[in-house]
Amino acid sequence: MRKCDITGKGRQTGNNVSFSQRHTKKVWWPNLQKKTLIIDGKKVTLKVSTQALRTLKKKGLLAPAVPTAK
Repeated sequence: MRKCDITGKGRQTGNNVSFSQRHTKKVWWPNLQKKTLIIDGKKVTLKVSTQALRTLKKKGLLAPAVPTAK
């Protein structure tokens, strides 16, 4: 299932509304990314929404990516 492992954010449903006001069903999915996080010294791969990633970076819980020397 496409759901954020941290926030629980999942799909949202609604209607596409055309210019002629016809309503058709529409589903919006969250932007999920696979990230490997270190939790209690163990590497864990999670599906995390980009909004949750931004929050983790802001709070300092996600280490910034270290550039490799070329």
